[in-house]
Parts: sequence; C-alpha cells; structure tokens
Amino acid sequence: MRAEALDPVLLRTFVAVAELGSFTAAAAAGGYTQSAVSRQIATLEDVCGVELFARGARGVRPTPAGEYLLPHARGLLDRLAGTARAIEGLRRLDTGTLRLGAFPTANAALVPRALARFRARHPGVEVALREGTTERLLPKLEAGDLDLAVVSTHKVTSIDAADLVPLREDALLVALPTGHRLAARRRVPLAGLADEPWIVADDPEAVAALRARCEAAGFTPATPLRVAEWISKLGLVAEGFGVTFVPALAADAAARDGLVLRPIAPDPPRRTVYAAVARHARRSPPAAAFLTDLKETAAALRT
Repeated sequence: MRAEALDPVLLRTFVAVAELGSFTAAAAAGGYTQSAVSRQIATLEDVCGVELFARGARGVRPTPAGEYLLPHARGLLDRLAGTARAIEGLRRLDTGTLRLGAFPTANAALVPRALARFRARHPGVEVALREGTTERLLPKLEAGDLDLAVVSTHKVTSIDAADLVPLREDALLVALPTGHRLAARRRVPLAGLADEPWIVADDPEAVAALRARCEAAGFTPATPLRVAEWISKLGLVAEGFGVTFVPALAADAAARDGLVLRPIAPDPPRRTVYAAVARHARRSPPAAAFLTDLKETAAALRT
C-alpha cells in the first residue's frame, strides 16, 4: 500500500475509537456522527486490508492487527502535530533562518543596526550574513543562496533583480585630513581636489568609478595609494597621505580623530541603496520582518 493512503483524519478517528472503546464516544469527542465514525473506520480497514476492531454489544476493542497499528498511528499523528508546530513557529518567527548579503559599507552601520532590531524581536531566528559587492551578491540571490541582499548602484547604473525595495539615496562624502586647506568648508568642490592623491581600492571597477566621477569634474585623479580596507583608507587620510570618498551610509562608523567628512559641491555623487528580495523569499516571514527593520533603520540614519 502507498503511505499517502493513510489519511491522518482516519488515523485520528482510529486512535480515538481504540482509546475510548466506542464509536459513539469517539464521535462525540471528534464532533462527528456515529455513522460517520463507522464509515471512517470501515474506509481505513479497506485501505489496510484487515479488520481493526472486534465489534460487540458492549462496544469495540482492537483486533491484534489494530493493536499492532495503534502505536504507529499515534507516532505518525505526533509527528504531524510536531510538524504543524514547527510550521507555526516559522510563521511566528520563533525559529527559522535568514540568509542575508550586504556590500561592505552597508555592514558599517545600516545592517548591524537593523539586525539588532531584528534580533531583539526574533531571537530564535538564525541569521547567516555574507559580505560582497553588489555584482557578486545578485547572482547568489538569483541562485537561491541568499534570501535578501543590500545592494547599490555604486558601480552599476541599474540593477535587474527579482524584487527591489529602495532604502535610501546615499551621497558620497570626501574624507580630508583635519589640517587640509579645505577642511573648514561645509561643502568641498570636487574640482578643488584635483591635485590631491586619491586613495582607492586596487581593483579596476573601483578605479574606474573614481575616475568617472573626477573626470566629470574636469580632472583625472592620481591614485598612487591602492588599499581596499576602509580602516586603512581612513588611517592614511588621517595622516595626510591623501583623500578618499566615503559613503554617507558609513559616516558614523568612519568618524575618527585626524579627519573630517564633507559633502561634495555643487552636486554630490549619489548612489541608490536597495534591498533585493529573492523570488523564493517573497513570502518568507524572516525576510519580510527584516525588510521592515531595514527600511526603518535606513530612514533613521543621518544623510
């Protein structure tokens, strides 16, 4: 016989009859008529191909086949109940997993603060975080390896993904040493930094993005210092070795002695920051809950 032929409704009625010793008592307990219980037991007996109860004037009692089936039926019903509880736990966010990706500067403040809100409300949900560039995160999202990713248009002009939720417009600031001639200004003209050494990551995409922004202001940047880590970039700026762009998204985390962050004039370069939701996660309770925290956190961050 096929396992799917064992209808849980029939098994539940079978257990009730075995425990109560009467079709009538099982019907009252389950909200059925006595004839409905009789039909259910008859159907189960047809499926099993054996008699499960010996009928008598004083009630019914399980046959040897019924006695053999009874612990298996109870075990199966217990497992079904456990499965239902597990699914309900997922819905209530008592448990589950959120697989999250984010680009590096999003992990400076936005993602940690959103995760702190999420963990405070849903401590039972396990979070797996992966850091990477937008170009690397989107394929993982499309492949189903991530549920949600924080991505940006920093190096690409547009993003084609399953679902995009705008989080904020993020301006690029310039980090200057505190003793720099333009550090006292509220806004710094990009053209005024044409003679400065620029600190940038040593990869073609980062250098190309920097050059595109500077060339739009009328100069080609000198990039003698190539470092990838933000802590290294900011350390070099603080010691007067050059200047670098810092996303406003990371402004709070980038604050340190020896440097200042200033907006670019007249029109600061901007990027759009999105939450990209994978197709398979559109109805995921952890992804939906974290997206709410992410949007609220993004709105609260200073611009």
